[in-house]
Amino acid sequence: MKKLILQYHFFVLGLIGLVLSSCNTRKFKVWVGTNNEQKIYNLKYGEHKRQKMDVFLPSDYPENSPVVLIVHGGAWTLGKKEHMIQIQKMLFKNNIPSINMNYRLVSKSKKITYREQLEDINSAIIKFNELAGKAELQPNNYILLGESAGGHLALLYGYQNPDQIKKIISLSGPTDFYSPEYLHSFYSKYSSPTIQKVVGTKFNRDHLSEEFRKASPIANVSNVPTLLFQGNQDFLVNQKQGLALDSALTANNIPHKFIYMEKTGHAPRFFSKRKRDSIIYPNILSWIKNK
Repeated sequence: MKKLILQYHFFVLGLIGLVLSSCNTRKFKVWVGTNNEQKIYNLKYGEHKRQKMDVFLPSDYPENSPVVLIVHGGAWTLGKKEHMIQIQKMLFKNNIPSINMNYRLVSKSKKITYREQLEDINSAIIKFNELAGKAELQPNNYILLGESAGGHLALLYGYQNPDQIKKIISLSGPTDFYSPEYLHSFYSKYSSPTIQKVVGTKFNRDHLSEEFRKASPIANVSNVPTLLFQGNQDFLVNQKQGLALDSALTANNIPHKFIYMEKTGHAPRFFSKRKRDSIIYPNILSWIKNK
């Protein structure tokens, strides 16, 4: 059974990576609709080729509307913002301004870890803060929405920056690389090589570095309202990851909602239109719009 789980893990990860890598990044362009809607593609927020973002501004939104900053998945080493375009289109349709960003990918040779990815989120925020007034929006008024590895980055950045981030939405995001529960789980045995690259520190199970605690959202929680989605059959991000963060948020009296989906694997919006349209999207919209 364990061998089957391992095969499933690497097959699905490879499949998702192939799909994401096949997306072509478009050059900078601006689209303006008949009601002054705007879509700005590949706006640079830094000098690296991946430091680009798409900004979607609907025609009519209140000045205090939060901007949803979308962070794609792909095991920290793969993926593109185009992966999240359907969520961005859904937000646009519901009159919610959004940013969909690329970020630098983890690379041992280039010395890029999750820390540089968090820096990219910060740089995208700084860039949009400069433009917020022109868009008749307030600076530092963001909701972070991430999927899979992007969920991890959204949780960690959000908890570390509660002055900027008003809410967090994590779809199938990892939460814990450090606790005894993680270390003693079978999940840690096949995820630790990836996590070692992400943190940039050797994963020594007997003497685990504090750096893995620093990289774990569950060890960094702060009072930022959080919406979590977790599938009970997710082998890429084990169900205990979502359950553990739910418990930590409850223990710290942090406002949150935990959507635990039965008979559901990783990133279910890709594989189940019914769950996407009846569970995932309605809960995202409700979480964004409720004060």
